Parts: sequence; C-alpha cells; structure tokens
Amino acid sequence: MDLTQDFTLLLTLRVSCLILYLSLKRFWSHENLPPGPTPLPLLGNVLNIKRGDIVNSLMQLSEKYGKVFTIYLGSRPVVVVTGYKLVREIYIDNGDDYLNRGEMPAWKAFFKNYGVIFTTNIERWKELRRFSVSCLRDFGLGKRSIEVRIQEEICCLLAEFKKTQESFIDARQYISRAVGNIILSIIFGTRYEYEDKDIHAIVSYIYETFVIISSAWGQVYEMFPGLMRFIPGRHQDICHLLNKLNQYVDNRVQMNLKTLDPNNPRDYVDAFLIKMEKEKSNSQSEFNMKNLLASTVQILFAGLETTGTTLNYSLLILLKYPDVIAKVQEEIDHVIGQNRSPTIQDRSYMPYTEAMIHEMQRFTDLLPMGVPRKTLKEVKLNGYTIPKDTNIFPMLTSVLKDPTCFKYPTEFNPENFLNEKGGFQKNNAFMPLAAGKRTCLGESLVRMELFLFLTTILQNFNLKSPVPVEELDITPNVSGLGNIPKPYKIAFIPR
Repeated sequence: MDLTQDFTLLLTLRVSCLILYLSLKRFWSHENLPPGPTPLPLLGNVLNIKRGDIVNSLMQLSEKYGKVFTIYLGSRPVVVVTGYKLVREIYIDNGDDYLNRGEMPAWKAFFKNYGVIFTTNIERWKELRRFSVSCLRDFGLGKRSIEVRIQEEICCLLAEFKKTQESFIDARQYISRAVGNIILSIIFGTRYEYEDKDIHAIVSYIYETFVIISSAWGQVYEMFPGLMRFIPGRHQDICHLLNKLNQYVDNRVQMNLKTLDPNNPRDYVDAFLIKMEKEKSNSQSEFNMKNLLASTVQILFAGLETTGTTLNYSLLILLKYPDVIAKVQEEIDHVIGQNRSPTIQDRSYMPYTEAMIHEMQRFTDLLPMGVPRKTLKEVKLNGYTIPKDTNIFPMLTSVLKDPTCFKYPTEFNPENFLNEKGGFQKNNAFMPLAAGKRTCLGESLVRMELFLFLTTILQNFNLKSPVPVEELDITPNVSGLGNIPKPYKIAFIPR
C-alpha cells in the first residue's frame, strides 16, 4: 500500500470518527434531560417506536421510564409528559413557560412558520391569536347567531340523510360537508350545496392530509424530515394537498378583495384585509398576505376536521352502544320532544346527553399526543431541569385515560361524567383539545356543534349497522397526530 492510499484511508477514518463524535456530542449535550431509551446516532429511537404506532409506543415507554422521559425523533430530543397532573402543569399551572409551538416538520415545510396555529414565533402567535379570537366572536362564535346557522345546516344534513332512504352509507362525507359549511360561513360568508365540487374538494384535501400526517408515513416524516423529502411515499402528498387547499383559499381571498367594503366586513377574511390596509405602513406588521393565507387555511383545517372526525367517530361508537342511544333518545323526548329543534339552552336540562357528548370527546381522543409545545425558558418539571427551546409532547391520551381521574378510563361509559344522582359532573381532566392560553381557537364552537348535531340526529333517526354490534371495531384505524376511526356503514331510520 503506497503513501497516498495510507493517507486517504487515514483521512477517511478521521472524518468518519469526527462525524460520529459530533453526532454523539449532540446527544451528550442533552444528558441533563429526563432519562429515556438510549438513542442511536442520527437514527434516534426509531427502533423503540413500532411502525405506525407511535402513540402506544410512547405510552409503553412511559411505563418503563416514568411520567416524564426523553425520546429522540431522529436527532431531535423530545420530552414526553404523561398524566393529568404533569400535563396540566404544562398547559395551565406553568403554561406561560410552555407557550411556544413545538417543531412539526410536515406543517413547517408548507406554512414556513406563518399563520396563527403552527407558528413558532411567539410574538406572531400573540398578535394573530388576539385578532382571530376577537374576529371569530364578532362573526358569531359563542353567540345566538352561530347557533341558528348550525341549526339551519343540520336541517340540510337531515334532508340528505332522508334522501338515502334507509340505505347503508358512509356518513363521513355528509357530516364533513355540513361542518365545512359552518366554518366556511365564518371565514368567507359562504355555503355550498352538498353536491358542489368545491365543498367536496375542500373536505377531501383536509381529510386526506390529516390521515397521511397521522399515519406511519407522517410519523416517519416527523422523525427524518430532511431525508424523507427525497424519498417517495404518501408523505409527499401532504404539501400537494395543502397547496390545493391554499389555492382555493387564495382564490376566495381575491374574490373578497374585489368586493371589500372597509366599513362593512362580512367575514374573517374581510376583517383581516381591513386590518392589513390599516397597518400597510408598518413593515413589521403581522397582518400581511402570507399570514392571512396561512391562518385561514389553518383555521379552516382545524374547524372542519376537529368536529367532523369527532362526529363521524361518535356515530360509530353509538352503533356499538344501542343502550346509550336509547337513554339519550328518552332524554330528548322528555326535554325537547319532536316538535322543535334542540337548542344550546336544552343542554342544562339533559345531564345524560351532556355526559355522553363529553365521553365521546374523551374516548375518541382526537389528538392523543397533543400538539407539540416548546419551552420558552429553562424550566423545572417533575424534578428535572428542561432547557429552553426543548420540544414537549403533552400526551393528552394519558390525561383522558388517567385512572386517577376517570372511573372507566379505557372503556366508553357516560358515567365518567355523571355523579351518584345522575347529574352531569365536570372533570378537570377533560381537555380533549388541550387547555390554557394556546387551546383550540374554536373549542366553544366544537362543543356547540357536537351537542346540536348529535341531539338533532338522534331526535329524528334511529341508527342501524349492517353488521352485528359485536363485530363493530371502535379502535382507531390510524393513530398518530390524530385518532381516525375505521371506515363503516350506517343507515338512518326515521323515528
């Protein structure tokens, strides 16, 4: 072997050792984080997470490493937090220390850190959230006007169910279009007929994106975003679908812009455009077209998929528990009867129905890992020192199934929200959409929709499954960022 070969071999070995050292050093630099499974350089804890089953994998690891532990998604450390007491500390008790959004590579790749929901820019979030909360209230959120709008849309949905003539259908598309029309009326002042291609496309873009991000493809993308950008697979459709949704929103924004009356805002987009005009001389303003498009897409996505998936899952669960349907219908007949539509005021007189709806949200466990947070400063948590800018997974599934908080943590049972006298009983561990300052923008809308949709459907219909109750599988079909039910068929039989 000549000197050139010796030098090349020596250089290669040194470079390889340097790369390995730097990789290990990155892990060692986080040695003060809570303990967890030993990560591999670059690969992290990929071998500790079952393919497509990150939620159960993390919960199993918590049994071994405790309520607070560290997992490496590729080279990125994430502190996983479980149990009501500690998750509450992140959301509420010391919520200001964890207000920043954690890293979400799939969303970041598309939104580029713009918009009200997924931005990691804390000042941007504060500005956009303050505006969005105020604006959504102005256009009906939490008011009688939005209740009337929901009731009108439910009437349209019931008419569609009646057209099916008791045949077995996939109800998801119908429900998603109804829910979509409600959030679209707030954002754009628009309603579509159920046959319209635009509402069909919007529902499809959002649902398919949510499924892919929650699936095994999405989970691997979150671990290795740099590598996965160059590997073919379903994850490549995420940006493609979001681009289509963004193009629709952009077109609608341009339509609003052409007919805008600064003295008479019609919807969320109008209000944002007016704010943009007022602050056009401020080069640092967060009210610009990028934030308008990103925020609108994000609110539309969250407003449609949160309620749509929960309602779709709820109907499957009700098919599985006909005794629950019977009790709810008995309460409906006693309090509301058949001659008028349910109203939000009825909720106070219907403890079993209210308990059932809370239990639906608890059991469906829509966002089992929560939406990631990030520490704004060095914090103390459960005896550990967590550095600033550390990603946190507040595992909502561990709260909603905490045996110290619920009598029946792993099964569907409305008694989780009933006291000994049969009255509705609140539970502090009920946080299906997180809690605190960065909770879901439209949580009040979600709760209103769930009550009005489910009570009106059960007031007018009995539900029928094409398969025996014992064969209905209510475990999630996909479980990652979201829990998504298995496909099923249902028939709506007029009462």
